[in-house]
Amino acid sequence: MRRILITIAIAITLLGNVPNIVVGQRSAPASSVYYPPAGDNWQRKPPAEAGFDAALLEQAVAFAKTQESKVPRDFSTQVETFGALLGPMPKERGETNGVILRNGYIVAEWGDTRRIDPTYSVAKSFLSTVLGLTVDRRMIKSVDDPVRDYVKDGGYDSPHNSKITWRNHANQTSEWEGSMFGKSHDFIGVEQFGAGRRQPRELKQPGEFYEYNDVRVNRFSLSLLTLWKRPLPEVIKQYVMDPISASRTWEYHGYNNSEVTIDGKKMTSVSGGTRWGGGLWISTRDEARFGYLFLRRGKWTGKQILSEKWVQMATTPGPLGPDYGFLWWLNTQKKQWPSAPASSFAAIGYGSNTIWVDPEHDIVVVWRWHQGNGDELFKRVIAAITKD
Repeated sequence: MRRILITIAIAITLLGNVPNIVVGQRSAPASSVYYPPAGDNWQRKPPAEAGFDAALLEQAVAFAKTQESKVPRDFSTQVETFGALLGPMPKERGETNGVILRNGYIVAEWGDTRRIDPTYSVAKSFLSTVLGLTVDRRMIKSVDDPVRDYVKDGGYDSPHNSKITWRNHANQTSEWEGSMFGKSHDFIGVEQFGAGRRQPRELKQPGEFYEYNDVRVNRFSLSLLTLWKRPLPEVIKQYVMDPISASRTWEYHGYNNSEVTIDGKKMTSVSGGTRWGGGLWISTRDEARFGYLFLRRGKWTGKQILSEKWVQMATTPGPLGPDYGFLWWLNTQKKQWPSAPASSFAAIGYGSNTIWVDPEHDIVVVWRWHQGNGDELFKRVIAAITKD
């Protein structure tokens, strides 16, 4: 009996020392996961060592280099495409460039990945992340709470707008009614909206209709600013970009007329993209860090920057519209990228600026200023994999 008791005690002790036991899921000790340090010392791995056929991966990169975006280098069609500018624009954009990560290591890179360029609607996924920080810190109780319970600036006073929840804003079903910085929610008029103008339609109830709408995303951004009472770029820097050791070169611009006063302090409200100028100007490498944070489900070097629960919520499709989460594009129906896993997702902006995350293969691809939606490159990258 004594021998049996000793055996049981030893077994319990050994089991107590086994970390991360998850049934049906591979789990590596946190210490074995690579996270790139600050600066330019981001480790590389030869493709073969990272589980790729080197020749096939080289062919995938060669293909990417041929897919230069049709957007003019000097942004000369910006106003024609989107309407009157409200914020700054750079004189020119960079050439197509990108980086491929496997298990956090750089396995391929092309073009100038340190260049700072507007990333257009990729900024929306950053704003979604601010909402995640807000939820994780219990600054709001639930994404299903009406925004009017927290924001008292008049933007949600009408009977219609009073019903809008944080969730509605995050999955673009808010149907918010009003104007932001001179742009109306209805997108009517060539001068203000260019080729992106829309025809009049009946306004639906909040939560009943999906519409990709930067005016409403800008209202969402202002609501987050009102809640935090500090510029959102400061929030993103302190709680996201600094913890993931991003560079200090990125900039998040507002509009020339988006200065607001909150608690007696003047600050700039930033936009959900560069449709009307301004927006997030950032390097490909810094975007790769952001994508890798989501690949690691919000964790970075042992610290949970964003809760896993939030990452799951943000990448879960809403009930309406396309395969879309909380300002993230999804692939659960395999319509966005037919050649990619259903679990993959991306932040996407005009141009095409793309941060694509593939949890199934532990891959992040950032590809900027290219044609198409990325599926052809992703197919080639996946085809180059020889082992997990």
